[in-house]
Amino acid sequence: MPFTFGIRRQWNRIPPKSVCCPHLHHDRQAVHTARMPASGYRSLSLWHDTMDDDFTPRPGLDRDVEVDVAIVGAGYTGLWTAYHLVRADPTVRVAVIEREIAGFGASGRNGGWCSALFPASLQRMASERGRDAAVRMQHQLHDTVASVGAIAAEEGIDCHFDQGGYLSVARNPAQLERVRAEVADFHAWGFGPDDHRLLDAHEVAEFAQVSDALGGSWTPHCAAIHPARLVRGLAAAVERRGVTIYERTSAVDVGSRRVVTPHGTVRAEHVVLATEGYTPTVAGRRRAIAPVYSLMTATEPLGDDIWQQIGLERRTTFADNRHLVVYGQRTRDGRIAFGGRGAPYHYASRLSSAYERDERVHAMLRRILVELFPVLRDVAFTHAWGGNLGVPRDWFPSVRHDKHTGLAFAGGYVGDGVATSALAGRTLAAMISGDDPDDLASLPWAGRTSRAWEPEPLRWLGVNAVTALMTSADWSERRTGRSSRAASAFWTAMGQ
Repeated sequence: MPFTFGIRRQWNRIPPKSVCCPHLHHDRQAVHTARMPASGYRSLSLWHDTMDDDFTPRPGLDRDVEVDVAIVGAGYTGLWTAYHLVRADPTVRVAVIEREIAGFGASGRNGGWCSALFPASLQRMASERGRDAAVRMQHQLHDTVASVGAIAAEEGIDCHFDQGGYLSVARNPAQLERVRAEVADFHAWGFGPDDHRLLDAHEVAEFAQVSDALGGSWTPHCAAIHPARLVRGLAAAVERRGVTIYERTSAVDVGSRRVVTPHGTVRAEHVVLATEGYTPTVAGRRRAIAPVYSLMTATEPLGDDIWQQIGLERRTTFADNRHLVVYGQRTRDGRIAFGGRGAPYHYASRLSSAYERDERVHAMLRRILVELFPVLRDVAFTHAWGGNLGVPRDWFPSVRHDKHTGLAFAGGYVGDGVATSALAGRTLAAMISGDDPDDLASLPWAGRTSRAWEPEPLRWLGVNAVTALMTSADWSERRTGRSSRAASAFWTAMGQ
């Protein structure tokens, strides 16, 4: 989840001409904004603001270089790919190109859920490679959650990793019906109560004192983390292993075996595009991914008296089961960080730092959090931020590598990218090296390509219509207690 960014089933106005593209420039549209001063990076999110880091950019590329693997994007996907490549073979030469700094995008700003959630259902995964492959994919996701924590500990990355699981709360009869169906579905696929457990209202209260809870579910396969600490620590870890990260370096052209920047060209046998929500800024990829904004807010550090009325002692991540996703966690410094969807998709996949602050959406998030925990009514909210996530047309992430061109891509996580990107990086490393003992290249997302999004204005109309539909469905379910037929029909049409 997180930037479980999206609409349930795990997803989750025409903008000004100036757009912010942290990694790349589109060569057919003038896309340029002055880079953020180093002192400004702290204002990107709560996570950046609470780090002991001055965010001084690493040196940029100022000459031509030749490496084995060039990676565009210093977020989770790019850095995990680099990590697994050099961990398996320390002689591999890897360069990472980043327009801003490592962790500038969603990797440094998300909700901090390292979860086994995946945007596509098990049924949808099975339609790609069969039932066994779908089940194996889910087990890989389960294992990846724990693996992220283990690698962080091994590399000395204090990312506040606490695996307290994920609590999904039902607060009306329609949500309860959905929770029961989700748990039953996992059980039908062979996952037992140790993986997904149905809860009654009393059992929900043992995790958190959520208002109006009728029941819910819990899975252990989720950890709360400090996302910026993870991505910044991962950048330092790959550098220690010999990877070079070029920051404040724009990739103005990405092609087979080369990345062109303003002051030098990187030539490589393999080129990895790891740009997620910024992928539409790459020439020829405007319709590959729809960038959707997810926004977040955070409370002040809360006193023990308030925490006694909330719970979350194990830092269990939490959400209710509405269609328009929300997500929260208890931070190590005693805040609640809370986010969700509702921000509009912007015409032509435009990106801007202005879209990261939307008072209407931030006010909605504060209101929802107080609805969940009324004891928060009088507390102060100290931070508000946002960022974009990448949504493929079929909401199915992909990992692929073309042996003939050397081009590779991973992404389209629909907000479920913290653990998923770690598995993607490991899979890309296996594809590039040819060393794949776990047969990751046969998983359902490997080697596939989602079809392109519709051209504008259809894309703008469609994405925003879905957001409006899910908002309306949640309102109807709160009012009537009955499941929304419109939302159910939509998910059926999506093959979920």
